[in-house]
Amino acid sequence: MKMLKTGLLATLLLSSAPVFANDSVIQATDDPKQWAIQTGDYANTRYSELDQINRENVGDLQVAWTFSTGVLRGHEGSPLVIDNIMYVHTPFPNNVYALDLANDGKILWSYKPQQNPDVVGVMCCDTVNRGVAYADGMIFLHQADTTVVALDSKTGEVKWSVQNGDPAAGQTNTATVLPVKDKLLVGISGGEFGVRGHVTAYDMKTGEQVWRAFSTGPDEEMMVDPEKTMVLGKPVGANSSIDSWEGDQWQIGGGTTWGWYAYDPDLNLVYYGTGNPSTWNPSQRPGDNKWSMTIMARDADTGMAKWMYQKTPHDEWDYDGVNENILVDQEIDGQMRKLLVNFDRNGFAYTLDRETGELLVAEKYDPAVNWATEVVMDKESDQYGRPQVVAQYSTAQNGEDTNTTGVCPAALGSKDQQPGSFSPKTGLFYVPTNHVCMDYEPYRVSYSAGQPYVGATLSMYPAPNSHGGMGNFIAWDATKGEIKWSLPEQFSVWSGALATAGDIVFYGTLEGYLKAVDAETGEELYKFKTPSGIIGNVMTYEQNGKQYVGILSGVGGWAGIGLAAGLTNPNEGLGAVGGYAALSDYTQLGGQLTVFALPD
Repeated sequence: MKMLKTGLLATLLLSSAPVFANDSVIQATDDPKQWAIQTGDYANTRYSELDQINRENVGDLQVAWTFSTGVLRGHEGSPLVIDNIMYVHTPFPNNVYALDLANDGKILWSYKPQQNPDVVGVMCCDTVNRGVAYADGMIFLHQADTTVVALDSKTGEVKWSVQNGDPAAGQTNTATVLPVKDKLLVGISGGEFGVRGHVTAYDMKTGEQVWRAFSTGPDEEMMVDPEKTMVLGKPVGANSSIDSWEGDQWQIGGGTTWGWYAYDPDLNLVYYGTGNPSTWNPSQRPGDNKWSMTIMARDADTGMAKWMYQKTPHDEWDYDGVNENILVDQEIDGQMRKLLVNFDRNGFAYTLDRETGELLVAEKYDPAVNWATEVVMDKESDQYGRPQVVAQYSTAQNGEDTNTTGVCPAALGSKDQQPGSFSPKTGLFYVPTNHVCMDYEPYRVSYSAGQPYVGATLSMYPAPNSHGGMGNFIAWDATKGEIKWSLPEQFSVWSGALATAGDIVFYGTLEGYLKAVDAETGEELYKFKTPSGIIGNVMTYEQNGKQYVGILSGVGGWAGIGLAAGLTNPNEGLGAVGGYAALSDYTQLGGQLTVFALPD
C-alpha cells in the first residue's frame, strides 16, 4: 500500500510539463521539517515522516515554548511552518502572526483586519477559523466577513483582497482555502441562513475570479455536464438538482462548502463536500435536495464536475457533508485502487474510487448510529448507494412539531470537521469522533435574507447504553469498514489528529489534554493538560535538528459554544449548550499555542 504523498510526486511534477500542481506547495509539503498546509498534504493525510519523537520516548515530552494569541473563543486549525517562520491565526477578528523560529519566536509581522463586528451574529456555531494557507511566497486568509486576503509571507503586506460573499445575506466563512496550481479555491459558510453554497477559484496572482460552481441549481451554474458528470457510474442527467427541489427552493437551498479540500495532481481533480440543505425542517423541502450532502470531484482548471455522490439524500437531521476526503492508494479485493475515504457526519465511513466515484465501502464507524440500517451496495438495486432510513428516527416521517427522540448521531455528527489522519505504516485511519445522540423537533420557518433559517429545536446527550462519555478516538480500516480499536473519551474529540513515522498518533480533548497513543494498539503513551480545551489540529515540524509538536488550545466550536459565547439555555447553540454543560467544570476560555519537544 502507499499514500498519495508529495515525495513521490515532486520529482515527476517538477521535471515535467505541464505543471500539475503548485510547485511551491509541492516543495513545501515534500519537506517533513515544515508544516505547509493545514491537512499536512494535498491528500489530507495529516501524516508526518518525522520520527525523532516516537513510541519509545514520547512519554518524555515537555513544553518547549508557548504563545498567547490574545483572542478568546474557539481556536480551530493549526499554525503553518515555512522557512523557519511560523504563521499563527486566531478566531474572529482573524489576526495573523508571523513568528521567527530562528529568533526566539519574535513577531516579524502581524495582520489585524478591521471587520464589522456584526458578522459575529451571523456566524453559526462559534467564530472559529480553520487557518491560513501558503503558496508562492504568500499567506492566504479567508476572513469571517468573506474577505479573501493575500499577504506577503515575509512582510505581511497585502497583495490583493477580494470579497467572496455578503454577510448581510448570511454569507460568512470559517474555513481555510486551498492553493492549487495558479488558483486559490474558496468556499462559503451560512447554511443556517439559507445561503446557496458554492466553490470559487480565484487567480492566485491577482485575485480575479476564474470560475464559480454552485452546489444547487441549473446545470450550467453547478458546472455539471448532464452526460459526462457521473453519479455511481451513470450520467447525472439534465436538471438533476432543480428536479429534486420544490419550486425555486434551491436558491436558498444550503449546500455550503465550509469544510476541507483535497487535490490529486495526477488526476487534476479537487474533492470537497457540500453541507446541509436549508431549512432543517425537511417537510418544507420535499425531494432529494441535490446536491447538498455530496462529495464533489471537479477539474481543478475548469471547475467542471467529473463525478459526485450524495451521501444523505433529503437530509432530515443536519448531517452536513463537508468533512475531509482523505486520498490514499490501498488494495481492495487484491487490487490496488486510488481511494477516497470520507468519515461523514451521518455516522457512515465511505470508501470510493476517487477516479470514477465508484462506491466500494459504506459502514458505520460508531455502533450507536441508528437513523439508518445500512447503505445499499447492490448495484442492481434502485436503492444503490442510498441509506435505508429507520422510520422511528425519521424527522420527516414523524412530521412538523413532533419531537423525534433518541436519534444517533446528533446533528453535530459522529464526526464534525475535526480531521482524521492516515498512517501508511499501519494502513489505518485515526478518527476523532462524537458519541452523541439527540431529540429533534422540526417546525415551520420563513426565509428572510440575513436571518436564521433553521426550523428545528434540538437537545443533545451522550449515546445511551455505552461508556457514558460523548466521544471516542478510533482506528479504522477503510478497506474492510472495520474499527480496529476505540478509545472512550468523556467529551467529543473535537481536535484534528496527527499520525507520524514515530508510530504514534496525537490528538487533543475538549478538557484540554494533548494525548499521544500507540498507532498499532491505541495504548496511551503521554498526556498533558493545556490551558484551555482543544479544538485545534495537532501539527509537527523540525527546527535545528529538533522535532516539535504544536497545538492551539482555546475551547469553543459547536461543542464548546456554551463556554465560548456565554450561553446557558440548554437549547441554545443549536442544542449543544445543554449537552456539553459539564465542560465548564473542566476548562475555561483561553487562546494559546503550546509547543512540545523532547528534553535536550
